[in-house]
Amino acid sequence: MTVEIWGETADGFEPVREAFARNFREHGELGAAFTLYSDGRKVVDLWGGDARPEVGGRPAPAVHWTADTAQVLRSVTKGLTAAAALHLVKEGLLDLDAPVSAYWPEFKAAGKERIPVRWILSHQAGLPVLDVPLRIEDLIAWEPAVAAVAAQTPAWEPGTAHGYHPYTFGWLVGEVVRRAGGRSVGRYFAEEIARPLGLDLWIGLPADAAARVGRLVDLPAPEAARVGPNGMRIRPKQSVVDAYRDPSSLTARAFAAVRPNVDLNDPAIQAAEVPGAGGIGTARSVARFFAALIGAADRHGGAPGERLPALLPPELLAEAMGPSVNGPDRVLIVNTAFGQGFFRHGGTSPMASPASFGHPGRGGSLGFADPELGIGFGYVTNGMQPGVTGDIRSRTLIRAVLGCLAR
Repeated sequence: MTVEIWGETADGFEPVREAFARNFREHGELGAAFTLYSDGRKVVDLWGGDARPEVGGRPAPAVHWTADTAQVLRSVTKGLTAAAALHLVKEGLLDLDAPVSAYWPEFKAAGKERIPVRWILSHQAGLPVLDVPLRIEDLIAWEPAVAAVAAQTPAWEPGTAHGYHPYTFGWLVGEVVRRAGGRSVGRYFAEEIARPLGLDLWIGLPADAAARVGRLVDLPAPEAARVGPNGMRIRPKQSVVDAYRDPSSLTARAFAAVRPNVDLNDPAIQAAEVPGAGGIGTARSVARFFAALIGAADRHGGAPGERLPALLPPELLAEAMGPSVNGPDRVLIVNTAFGQGFFRHGGTSPMASPASFGHPGRGGSLGFADPELGIGFGYVTNGMQPGVTGDIRSRTLIRAVLGCLAR
């Protein structure tokens, strides 16, 4: 599909515009935006396509993506939630090595009294599944969700392995933020991070921003995404396929922690605080947020860019980057590496370099920072292609960015 691409690229970053356009032509993109900060400057800010494409074959009038269109971020939200927790650490209100139960006494149930805060941030707590899935109204109400997590018995001995917590991460970390910070995670993030940085990023969408949000649409992976650079077809590992298909597996149960499936286009869900998957924002705010995590500023002696205040001091930046864990993931059935709340660059979550840390969103969106390259990367899309840790569209943009930075 050929669409008109809007926005700006700084001198030397023109190939990124072409890569962004190629995603529409070749990789099934419907509507998307991409922003890049480099050394404190916003050097790429692009958008295009339909913000509210048709769903289920029902015709819908085209609504062009604009500079201010926001989008559901899926698990990119986990990076925002983790930043709220790390901000509390910076403020001296939260200790990563303290037991979760020191802040949340009900969490002691089922032998969990010794689980430290850092294990819930790095997916080591053994709590990706719920024995009784939540209802939608439980998710919206918050209290039933955190009560269920507090009562849950771990699926493995905490600290001995790691496995991605698709939904429960948000309630685990979000409730610790609420107990330690005295505010809900959405309010804490808004008041301590988003507002000071001027970010259009929300965990719990305010009513006055609802009209700006695009519509998510499930898409098949385009044919080009199923073929590798050598022309050979790419097939997922059979063990991964089997895990998703087996309703009794940790994988299937983790992604089924809420039943029926959560409709992230539902205004009631968007307004609720769903800190594992329901954040909403613009690409430029995702990029600015990740640039601020590293305090990206001009490093090369040229004209200085806007200096973003570093959200995390060096010792907490090191915690965020990790890796705290690296190896087989009991839920995703591939190798993953996590710092404190963030994916690390690797085979299943490709970013820019080994220094990169951030978070993908199931379906395609991606935000990350790279302190060595000095970049903050924000890509959001409404075309939800299969996959949890990134796809060909974000990889196309990453390759173009690296090519420009290498010049």
